Amino acid sequence: MSVFERYLSLWVFLCIVVGIGLGYLVPGAFQLVAAAEIAKVNLPVAVLIWLMVIPMLLKIDFAALTEVGRHWRGIGVTLFVNWAVKPFSMALLGWLFIGWLFRDLLPADQIDSYIAGLIILAAAPCTAMVFVWSNLTRGEPHFTLSQVALNDAIMVVAFAPIVALLLGLSAIIVPWDTLLLSVVLYIIVPVIIAQLLRRRLLATGGEASLNRVLAKLGPVSLTALLATLVLLFGFQGDRIIAEPLVIALLAVPILIQVYFNSGLAYLLNRMAGEKHCVAGPSALIGASNFFELAVAAAISLFGLGSGAALATVVGVLIEVPVMLSVVWIVNGSKGWYERGLPAAAREEVRP
Repeated sequence: MSVFERYLSLWVFLCIVVGIGLGYLVPGAFQLVAAAEIAKVNLPVAVLIWLMVIPMLLKIDFAALTEVGRHWRGIGVTLFVNWAVKPFSMALLGWLFIGWLFRDLLPADQIDSYIAGLIILAAAPCTAMVFVWSNLTRGEPHFTLSQVALNDAIMVVAFAPIVALLLGLSAIIVPWDTLLLSVVLYIIVPVIIAQLLRRRLLATGGEASLNRVLAKLGPVSLTALLATLVLLFGFQGDRIIAEPLVIALLAVPILIQVYFNSGLAYLLNRMAGEKHCVAGPSALIGASNFFELAVAAAISLFGLGSGAALATVVGVLIEVPVMLSVVWIVNGSKGWYERGLPAAAREEVRP
């Protein structure tokens, strides 16, 4: 885990400060960025999001889908949590906390938008950072790769319907054309570009060439994310200054869903008799979010200055510390986990 990744929450906090400051000092510049749109697509933001997403997807080897059967119990648990539990539990938590308990503490005109952002955040499983979390738990790398590849393949067809369903249940109008455009622009096209580039790099220079490019693109991806956050907070500055409690309140349902879903995946793997080296990454994949895609979709659907965009950014803000805490729990509970397993399931051989 690089220094840049380890202190991601610090960089996000600094982006909040810089974005709010620039939004106050040079509001005209942000208005120019907002006006640079074609067919509801903000061009500067689209470029930044591609720079975020493509390096992440470049790590994914879809050939790993052939390995899915090796750890079918862990795969099944993670799929269940990612697609049948997490989006719906987040919607429920959003309705409970944002729509009811915290309603009087939040801007009334943004309640639905905040809930929409939480739903979007939970509807896409994490892609890149999962490899970091898996490594920190000594996770089985073949399981992690095959699970992420499978999730990405499912995301192409499942992201839009799940988001549309839950937004509809929340009585939020679903702009289907914009939602489908977001899926094409920020999932399908980046996946195609990343896989073509991956194949070319492997064909010309092998794994060494791919790793060199990934090492160079990693900082580019995070820098693009931080630049996007500066834009978001430039537009959100007035609202945040007026309602400084908003970020803390939005963090509550996100934190609960992370611990709930990671704990559920961890326990289900133990009940299924899966090895700890699979249960660890399964719990982390089950809980974390593809926040780059969430930010992109929220901006496309609701705009740079929306509550939905802000809600997805809160997910970015707390991602690293909360996931590191899950890693600590998974590692610390290994002895307890394995006491409930047959002897054969305790034998972990990490390639």
